[in-house]
Amino acid sequence: MSADRAQLTNPIWYGIPSRDDFSASSILAGLSPVKDQVLWFQHEFDIWRDNARFVDMLRGLNDIKVVTLHSLHFQSGETPYGLRRHEYSFLHLLLPHTDAITVFSDGVYKAVARAFPEYSDKVHVLWHGTHLYPKVARMSKAEAKARIHDYLVGESGLNQASKYNLRQQCVLLDPETVVIGEAGFISANKGIGLLYHARNVLRRMLPRRKIAAVYVGFLRQANAINDSECAAESRTSYNGVGEFFLETYLPEDMLPVLLRALDIYFYWPSDCTQSGIVAHALGAGATIVCRDLEGVGETVRMAGGLTSADFAQLIVGIKELILDSRLRNEMSEGAVRYAEKCSWRTQALKHFELAEQLCRSRRVPRLVTNTPVASVPSQLGNRLGRATDALP
Repeated sequence: MSADRAQLTNPIWYGIPSRDDFSASSILAGLSPVKDQVLWFQHEFDIWRDNARFVDMLRGLNDIKVVTLHSLHFQSGETPYGLRRHEYSFLHLLLPHTDAITVFSDGVYKAVARAFPEYSDKVHVLWHGTHLYPKVARMSKAEAKARIHDYLVGESGLNQASKYNLRQQCVLLDPETVVIGEAGFISANKGIGLLYHARNVLRRMLPRRKIAAVYVGFLRQANAINDSECAAESRTSYNGVGEFFLETYLPEDMLPVLLRALDIYFYWPSDCTQSGIVAHALGAGATIVCRDLEGVGETVRMAGGLTSADFAQLIVGIKELILDSRLRNEMSEGAVRYAEKCSWRTQALKHFELAEQLCRSRRVPRLVTNTPVASVPSQLGNRLGRATDALP
C-alpha cells in the first residue's frame, strides 16, 4: 500500500511477535533505529493470551504505539458500559501506555469513551475493511448460480453424496427457487441450525414458493470440539430435500461467486464482534440479513442490509424480500456502495493518515478518521416496521 501513495514521512511497522516471546526487547531487535516511527499492534484476546505481558511490552517501548482492538463488545451486560469485564480490565491497563487505539464501530467507541472519559481522545474509529469484487457484483444471479453449481458438482472437494444431491435437486439452477444460505468456517457460535429453521418457517409462511437453504464451509481446526460437534450434527440433520450442508473449501475466486449466487445471505450468530465473511459478502453485492448484534449488526445496517435483534421480526423481513426481488436488488446495491466506501485500500490509507498525525504530536484531539456511512434507506425498513407491529 505504501507504494501506492507519496513517500511516507514516517515508517510504520506492523506485526505480531511469537506468542511465547513478546517483549520490548524482541520488538526492538527487529527494528532499525529511526526517529518518529510508529509501532502498530493488532490485538485479539486469543492471539495475545497474557494481557499483563502485552502491556509490559508496550511500557518498555518509547516509540509511538497504536493498538487495533479487534474483539471488543459494546452490548454486554457484564459492565454498565457494554464492555465485558475482561475487556474493561485490559483497557484499564492498556490506555495509559499507548498513544492511540482504533476500534471498528461507533458502538465500541462510545463504550470505551464512557468507561474511560479521561482517555477518549486516544480512541479512533476505523471501520473494518471490506473486500471488493466488482466483476462478481455485476454478475446476474443466474450466472453466479450456474458457476457455483458447476464448481461444486465438478471441481470441489465435496463428497459424492453431496454432489449427487445437488445434481438431482438442481436448486441452484432453478429460477423459481429462492436460495438462502451461509458460508465460511464451521463454528458453533454461528447458529448454523437456525438457517434451516428459518427456511422451514418461511416455507410454512409461503407454501407456494420454493425455498432452499445452503451452507458451504469447512472446519478451520479439526480438534475444536464444539465446532466438530456442530459439523457432525449439521452433517446428519441438514442434507435432505431443499437442505444442503456442504463441507468443502471454497478458493478465493469461488467464495464471492457463492455469496453473489445466494438470493439472501443469512447470519444469526450467538456471539460476535465483527465478521470476516460479512466483509466478503458486502463486496460481492450480497443481500444480507442478520442479527442486530455488536459490530456486525452496525455494519450491515449502515450498508443498507436487514437487521433485527428479534428472530421473528427478521423472518418477517425475509418474507418481504422473497416476495419482492426489487428490494433484494436494492439491498445488494447498498452493500456494494458500502464496500466501495470502506474498501481495504481506503481503510489502509486512513491508518497511514492517523499514524502520521500521531507522529506530528503525541497529544492530539480525537481525529475524525471516518465519516459515518449513513444507512441506505429502503422501502423494506418501513414495511418491516409496520409488519412487526402486529407480531405477538
